[in-house]
Amino acid sequence: MSDFLPVLQLEVELSQALPDLPAARGGSGDTYRRASVLVRLHGQPLGTVELGLGDSEVTAAEYAGSIWQALAGAINDHLLADGLEPAASLGAAGLPATGQPGCQRERAQLLEDAPFLSIVISTRDRQQVLGRCLRSVLALDYPRYEVVVVDNAPLSEATAELVKGDFGHFAQIRYVREEAPGLSRARNRGVREAKGEIVAFTDDDVVVDRHWLSGLARGFRRASRVGCVTGLVLPLELETQAQEWFEEFGGFGKGYQSRVYDLGENRPASPLFPYAAGQFGSGNNMAFRMAALREIGDFDAALGTGSPTRGGEDLASFVATIRAGYSLVYESSAIVRHHHRRDYEGLRRQIRDSGVGLTAFLTKCLLDSPGSLPEFAVKVPSGLHYVLASSSDKNSKKHASYPAELETIERLGMLVGPLAYLRARWQDRRRGWAARSRPGRLVTRESGRQSGVS
Repeated sequence: MSDFLPVLQLEVELSQALPDLPAARGGSGDTYRRASVLVRLHGQPLGTVELGLGDSEVTAAEYAGSIWQALAGAINDHLLADGLEPAASLGAAGLPATGQPGCQRERAQLLEDAPFLSIVISTRDRQQVLGRCLRSVLALDYPRYEVVVVDNAPLSEATAELVKGDFGHFAQIRYVREEAPGLSRARNRGVREAKGEIVAFTDDDVVVDRHWLSGLARGFRRASRVGCVTGLVLPLELETQAQEWFEEFGGFGKGYQSRVYDLGENRPASPLFPYAAGQFGSGNNMAFRMAALREIGDFDAALGTGSPTRGGEDLASFVATIRAGYSLVYESSAIVRHHHRRDYEGLRRQIRDSGVGLTAFLTKCLLDSPGSLPEFAVKVPSGLHYVLASSSDKNSKKHASYPAELETIERLGMLVGPLAYLRARWQDRRRGWAARSRPGRLVTRESGRQSGVS
């Protein structure tokens, strides 16, 4: 751990003059020696570039060549797609365009006819991070949206007071309280409250990019019959070794190439499709067409944070979307930044939970569709290679310092997942039976809300 150096998170826009990068100080008071720079062109993300930092500022002329060396192909691909001449190099002046680039015209047209979107943010007793998330949501460059804050089984009125006191004067923000614990139940409640034709989900420990919603809306136009769009998730900070190890574990980011997935011409060659659902995105940056959600059904209350399975509800919904004949789009221009856990113990729990949630979601797939058992059996060797091989897409980013203990914890979690799902499913059904047996009361199974019955 002593060799770890914090990584400064920066962004540069190539259509403008590049800024000099000042020597900055980290949370510990030490000077940063590394920077991760998100490179954009006309607002679109092209990739990240790692830069070394010294005791003094790094001038634009000094680092422009590093960006060009890493991303020249992506830069020129974007320029050509915009109808602009390719560049031969990148200097401190950037790549200013004459006239409006094609991608900006497309965004302007999209915003003129923007669909109304609902944003659902589930939270539980984390007022500080929720406030930061809501402030970023209010800065969105998007004309028509609402925000539904779902307070999930809170221990106090603090979240309600925060939303009312700090954000109550914003008409687009609504607060609802869901007493039944569990992320799936909170999200299902948010869907019932939402008024948009598209409902987007993020978490309270996320900061959204100002073009987030326009990126999601763009994703729904990339193909026919798009039921779900996911987006790019970057780290908000890399201040601790645990946060960097989470990125090596896989993080949430799925790259800078937008992709379409379906059961037809956009079916990938991967033998694990569609069950390696982590490739599609993650629940802290996803959106569904409301009509598709009604068809595939609620998030499974036996999956997700707050249940014995601790996760997997987003993966199950991704697979259900594709199985229902919809397209799923990964849209890299829909960006959020996630605050990874800073401490090692928090990382251990997260990785264990990830292992439990993965096999729990796969167990759900089998139970919901027993006829898929032969298909699953054929995929087992590829799945084992994906999980165990150091050269697999899952493990290739791990450095020598990545703790072997974390791999063990994840795999033990995978062993627990099927039993955890069976237990959670039994508990959920038992709640339903108990609710139906109480005279004079009606409890909605998904939300746990009670109402009098006359």
